[in-house]
Amino acid sequence: MKKTLAIIGKILRALLITVAAPLAALAGALVLAMADAAFRLKKRPALKPATRPEGRGASIVIPNWNGRDLLEKYLPAVVAAAGVDAAHEVIVVDNGSDDGSAEFVRERFPAVRLIALKENLGFGGGSNTGVKAARNEIVVLLNSDMRVEPGFLAPLVQDFADERVFAVSCQIFFSDPAKRREETGLTEGWWENGGLRVTHHIDDELREPYPCFYGGGGSCAFHRDKFLELGGFDELLRPFYLEDTDLGYMAWKRGWKVLYEPRSVVYHEHRGTIGKKFREDEIRAVLKKNYLLFVWKNIHEWKKLAEHFFYAAAGAVWGAWSGAAFARADMSALMRALGQAPETMRSRIRARNLAAVSDTEAFRRPLGGYFLDRFEKLPARVDRPKVLFFSPYRIAPPTHGGGVFMYQTVRELAKLADVHLLVLLEHERERAPHAELASAVRSADFIVRRAPGRYEVGPLLPHAVREFRSRDVAWRMHRKLFSERIDVVQLEYTHLAQYACELKQIPSILFEHDVYFQSVGRGLSQIGGIGARAAAFYEYLRALRYELRVLPRMDRVQVCSAANAKYLLGFRPGLRDKIDDGLRAGIDTASYSYTEAGREPDTMLFLGSFRHVPNQEGLRWFTQEVLPKILEKRPGARLVIVGAEPPPRHALPPGEAIELRGFVEDVREPLARYALFVCPILRGSGMRVKLLEAFAAGIPVVSTPLGAEGLAERDGELCALAADPEGFARHAVELLEEPEKARALAARARAEVVEHRDMKAITKKLNESYKAAIAGKRDR
Repeated sequence: MKKTLAIIGKILRALLITVAAPLAALAGALVLAMADAAFRLKKRPALKPATRPEGRGASIVIPNWNGRDLLEKYLPAVVAAAGVDAAHEVIVVDNGSDDGSAEFVRERFPAVRLIALKENLGFGGGSNTGVKAARNEIVVLLNSDMRVEPGFLAPLVQDFADERVFAVSCQIFFSDPAKRREETGLTEGWWENGGLRVTHHIDDELREPYPCFYGGGGSCAFHRDKFLELGGFDELLRPFYLEDTDLGYMAWKRGWKVLYEPRSVVYHEHRGTIGKKFREDEIRAVLKKNYLLFVWKNIHEWKKLAEHFFYAAAGAVWGAWSGAAFARADMSALMRALGQAPETMRSRIRARNLAAVSDTEAFRRPLGGYFLDRFEKLPARVDRPKVLFFSPYRIAPPTHGGGVFMYQTVRELAKLADVHLLVLLEHERERAPHAELASAVRSADFIVRRAPGRYEVGPLLPHAVREFRSRDVAWRMHRKLFSERIDVVQLEYTHLAQYACELKQIPSILFEHDVYFQSVGRGLSQIGGIGARAAAFYEYLRALRYELRVLPRMDRVQVCSAANAKYLLGFRPGLRDKIDDGLRAGIDTASYSYTEAGREPDTMLFLGSFRHVPNQEGLRWFTQEVLPKILEKRPGARLVIVGAEPPPRHALPPGEAIELRGFVEDVREPLARYALFVCPILRGSGMRVKLLEAFAAGIPVVSTPLGAEGLAERDGELCALAADPEGFARHAVELLEEPEKARALAARARAEVVEHRDMKAITKKLNESYKAAIAGKRDR
């Protein structure tokens, strides 16, 4: 009976929250709307111009509450570090401790200024008191459980030479090296699902100051005047947590900078003080409440706020029925936040008066690429562009068509520009084959991405885009932009268009190896089963929506052929001035020996990576529909299959007419050996690299019209074309029986590819297009 009553009680409580949570969210929105109305009624005060701190000294402020043991352990190192310069000072703000902390400091450290408060003002209140009392314009806030290295202070002070710097964060390690570094000082913040999200990055390669979202309140230097202008740590967020995040975000909105200084090293006993007084569930409750209040105070774009209140209400309802989760707001957090409505309104009005940039801009500026773009004036004319070449797949060895385009472009481009590679790998073992390519470029970073997630129907983003979506990858890209002072970003494949940034000085250029929604749409007829076809059609709609929305954000869009350009313009005529054809789809023709004689008679070559579904389908169609018809006329004919990850032999028709070679180190050997190249591709988009290679090698080609798209439009001009099995077989037999005709066809194809698709020539044009795009943005 008790169990039944408990269940009924939980259900009733959940029903009550289901009704109350949307009302609480609405009440929160009304509070913010009233604050905004009050803000508009008053004249906004003028913002002060930024200034740099005067003097060389720093004031180190240590708030303390019942931390005598921590002061005894860590204060000596702080005093020693400050003692290198008489201009420095150390201040301990004792928050009404009852463990003898104040007496201990007076007795043991007479050179330390002690501010003994009668009551505990909390971390924020104690810190604000210390900052106001500081004699120097640079104030370093340290937790009492922080151990410092002897030289930690000098790098912090140096970084304030820039008048726009608000704060400089130390690099944080834990005192226990076995603990996972959840806190490093290198912070990132972003907006997601209606709320603030923050994390710390570990980056052992950083050697210079780098932008971060906020500086930790217990391990960071501040410009005192700027700190006080923003109001210091806001009592709205009492008793603890997010005060520093709030202040950092306000600084970015004010137009200032927050930096991470890797050369300033401190060690932290995490939650050395808070964890003594508060239980874990109490700490979580405070965090949930403060995450709400952060948004209510600081987010001024109502589109973001509408998203926030929806997720806040939905999270509370979901938590009531399924159990509360840390990442979601709950009803208790909503009610506690509403209980601080008057303070929230005052803080919000003050934050709006101090804001110089939008929320969207404030979230962007701490990212390396945006920081470089917004705060540095980059040269309009560059002789040797710095190019970030970003690939979603391995480039070496070039076992797939896109890999060939990328590999040969990078090799040629490295002679003309400073190329910096960023390559996503599926496995760590894929790193080693890139050694030669990495030695040809200025720098190369490789990221082993997480395993692809399962296919989902619900989300609006296409599966191929979500598969490559990663905050860590985006962060690494921005670090590369900043550290290498990149001039242009070259994104490969539609999946990476999501990483394009709205930069004012750095062009984002996308190479559409294929038009993704076109490729998906062409494959619909090949899919069997109502469910599978419905899912594929939905993926087509998602791809269409995504691609047509994201392409206008690019500065330039590279396509393989005029046919691809025409297709895109049919959907997006506004792209006409952005599309480039003829800058990427090519090969190094000089590396392919033109072979006319000595080919093995009656042999046909199918070449392709069998991870690519169109190759699987094309081979199946050819072996089942076309090859039997060829064998009727030429019984001795033989099909040779070359490519990575081929199907097992038992999956192909039996008989001696099929030879399965699989992966070969160098495709030029089979291209020079066999008599006829077959390209029975039935779906896809872009340009088939294997046809370019076949043309360059002098092997005659029979292809479907789709397989030769962008290269050959008329049957018999550069290759034989046929869309049906009968016509394909007829052309193959004809070229096998008439070697002279086959050689003439191959000669025309070779001439065409040398003249129009030679990688060395088109990469020179590509480099010039980079220079033009850079100048076009920076001359504005």
